[in-house]
Amino acid sequence: MKLLLINPNTTASMTRKAEVAARNVARPDTQLIATTSKSGPHSIEGFYDVAVCVPGLLEEARQHRDVDAVIVACFDDTGLDAMRCLFDVPVIGIGEAGYHAAAMVSHRFSVVTTLSRSVAGISDNLNRYGLAAKCASVRATDIPVLKLEERDPASLAQIRSEIRAAIEIDKAEAVVLGCAGMANLMQELSEEFGIPIIDGIACAIGMAEALVAAGLSTSKVGAYAPAVNKQDVVGDLMSEATARP
Repeated sequence: MKLLLINPNTTASMTRKAEVAARNVARPDTQLIATTSKSGPHSIEGFYDVAVCVPGLLEEARQHRDVDAVIVACFDDTGLDAMRCLFDVPVIGIGEAGYHAAAMVSHRFSVVTTLSRSVAGISDNLNRYGLAAKCASVRATDIPVLKLEERDPASLAQIRSEIRAAIEIDKAEAVVLGCAGMANLMQELSEEFGIPIIDGIACAIGMAEALVAAGLSTSKVGAYAPAVNKQDVVGDLMSEATARP
C-alpha cells in the first residue's frame, strides 16, 4: 500500500525526522511518501499558525492524490477535516492517533507538548474526540518547536521533567509526546520511565495500514462530502453570465 505522510509546516528537517519514525514501524511492503508544505509557517505553535498553514497543506496534498491513506504529521491535527473532504481514503492526524493509542494502553494518560499556547488547541481536540476524561493533564515544556531540532541537553531535561511530573503528580500511566519534533524520543523515554511514551507518528502509520487492510475509506455522506472548488464554480457562473445575450 502507499501512504502519504505530509508535514503542514515548511521545515524539511522535521519532515525527515517524521519519515524516519514512520519507516521504523511501517510494514515492509508499505510505500511511504513523505512531503513538506511549500508555503506556510516554519513551525505550528497555536491557533494562528494552524490557520495560516492550511492553504499550503491542501495545495501540497493535491499533488499526491494516488495514495491509499494520508497521515497529517502535525500534533494539532492541522486541517484534518478539510483533508478528509479532499480525500476518499483514510486521513489520520498524529495527535488523534496518539490519544486513541494512549487510551487503549492506559487508564489515564498525559500529554507533554511544546509551548503553553498549544495547550488550548490540544485540550479542544481531546474534548472533540471524546477523550478528555481519559487525559490526566496537558503539560507544556515551553520549548519552541524548532528548538527540538537541536536536541540540546536543556530541552531534553525539560521534557523529562514534565514527563516525571505527569507520572508522579498527575498519576498518568502513559504519556503522549505532543509534537512531531519529539518523534525520535519515544523509545529511549519509554525505556527510561517504564511506561508507554507514545509518538503519534508511529501510531498513525499502524492505524492507517490497518484501515486500508480492512478496506475502509472516509465517509462521503455528510460532513466529509467531496470538496468543491468554488473558484471553478464562480468562474463557470461568470462565463455563463457573459455568454447570455
